[in-house]
Amino acid sequence: MSDPDTAAARQTDEQHGVVFPRAADGRRSTAAVGRAVVADALRLVDPAGARAAEQETSWRSDYLVHFRRLVEAALGSADDAVSIARAGLDGLLTRMAVREGDRDLALSDWQAEGSSPETARVRGAAEAETELALPYRGKLLRGDDIRRVVDGWVGAGVVEESVADAIGAVLANPDWLRLDGRLVAVLGAGAEMGPLGPLLSWGARVAAVDLRRPAIWTRVLDSARRGAGELILPAESSTPDPGRAGADLLAEAPRIAQWLASVAGDDRLVIGNYVYADGATNVRVSVAVDVLSIRLTADRPDTALAFLATPTDVFAVPGDAVRQSVAAYEGRSRSAKILGRPLRTFSGGRLLRRAYVPGADPGISDSLVSQQGPNYALAKRLQRWRATVARRDGALVSMNVAPPTRTRSVVKNRALAAAYAGAHRFGVQVFEPTTSNVLMAALLVHDLNTGGGPVHDQPWQDEAYAAAHGGLWRIPYAPRSVLGLAALVGVGAARS
Repeated sequence: MSDPDTAAARQTDEQHGVVFPRAADGRRSTAAVGRAVVADALRLVDPAGARAAEQETSWRSDYLVHFRRLVEAALGSADDAVSIARAGLDGLLTRMAVREGDRDLALSDWQAEGSSPETARVRGAAEAETELALPYRGKLLRGDDIRRVVDGWVGAGVVEESVADAIGAVLANPDWLRLDGRLVAVLGAGAEMGPLGPLLSWGARVAAVDLRRPAIWTRVLDSARRGAGELILPAESSTPDPGRAGADLLAEAPRIAQWLASVAGDDRLVIGNYVYADGATNVRVSVAVDVLSIRLTADRPDTALAFLATPTDVFAVPGDAVRQSVAAYEGRSRSAKILGRPLRTFSGGRLLRRAYVPGADPGISDSLVSQQGPNYALAKRLQRWRATVARRDGALVSMNVAPPTRTRSVVKNRALAAAYAGAHRFGVQVFEPTTSNVLMAALLVHDLNTGGGPVHDQPWQDEAYAAAHGGLWRIPYAPRSVLGLAALVGVGAARS
C-alpha cells in the first residue's frame, strides 16, 4: 500500500506552481524531501541526528522523533538554533521547484508572468472599534473582564503569563488597534484563525489574498462591508465581485509580491501567513508564501512577517512550565494513580507518561500528533525557521503559538475532533474560533507596536513568549500519552 503523502504528490501534469521535485523514477516523493530537509537542518549541529533522519525507512509513522530532535539540537546555543533554521530553509527551497508548462524550474528562476492583477477595494461602513472586545463563552468581554479571564488562563496553565502582559498592553493602548501606517497582507484570508475580521473591525488596512473561490470571497467581502477598515484584494476588475476575486499563490507568488508592493505604497507592509491546505499541498503553498516573503523583504527591508504557530508541535518551554507540570503529576488524585499504573503497564509505558524530567530547564513539550502527518509538521516548521532567521537578520517578526481551536480543518478529522472533545479531562482547554482569532489578532497588534515584543537571548524563548498553548505545555502528562484516552472520552461529544 502506498504512502498517502507520497501518493498525493505523484501527480505530474495535474500539478501546477510549486511542486515537489521529481525523482529518477518520475515520482514526486514528499517523504524523500522531508527526510533530506531534516537531515540538512541537523547536519552541522547534530551529525548523528542527520544520519538517523536520512536512514529513516518509515517516515510517515516515525517522523515524530526527528522533528523533536530538531528542537533538542537547537538548545545548545542561539547560533545553533539559527544554523538549523537556515540549513533547513536552504534544504527545502533548493529542492522544491515550480512547474511552468511542461518543465520544472528552480524557485530562484521563478518570475512573475503577466501584469499585476487589478485592485478592488471595499471600505467598511461601521465605526471603528476603539477598544479590545473578546468574544468568550457567549459574552463579549472588555477591559477588566478580559484581564480577569486571561489571568484565569494563566493560573490554570492554559497560556503563558506573558500573554497577560501583552494583552494588558493592548488594553492600555487602544490606539494600537488601527495599525496606522501599516498594510497587513492576510494570505489565506478565508482562514478561520486569521485576523482579517478583527483587523477590519478596528479600522486597519488589509490586503486579502486567497484562492479564486466565490464562497471564500463572499464571506471576506461581507466581513469588509461590516467592518470599519479598508479591504484591498487582487481581482479581474476594480469592482469587488466574489466571482472575479482572488489569486493562486501556488502559481502566482511572484506576481502577488509585485502587487502587494504596489498597493502598500508608503505604508509599512506586514506579510501574514495564514495559509493552510491538506497533505502535500500544505508544504507547497507554504513554500510559495516563503518565496513571496523573501522577495518582498529584500525589496522592502521594513517589511514585517507574521505567523501563527500550531500548539501541536515540539517546543522548548521555560522551567516554570516544567515545575507546574511536575507538581500536577505528583499531586494527582489517588484514583488517578491507581488507574494509571495498569494503563501504563498494559501500554508498555505509552499511556499517562509524565511530561517532563523534573528539574528540566528548558523542558521539551512534544505535542506532535501523528495523524496530522509529516507534511503538516514540515510546513509549520518552515514558518518557525523563517521567523528565527528573519529575527536574526533584523526583521520585525510576530509569531505566537495559537491555542487548540475547533476549526473546520480540525473537526473534520474524527480522531482529532474526539480528542479535542475530551481534552478538558486532562487539563487542556480547546478554544472556539471566535475567541482564538481575536486573541491572536490582539497579540499581532502588540507585536507590531512593540518591535516584535521583548528581546530574548535564545530563539526558543522568542517562541515561548505569549504562547497560548491551551495547557499542552503544563499538563501533568505528555500530550501524546493522553491523546487516545481523550479521544475515547470525547467520542460521544464529538459525534453530537
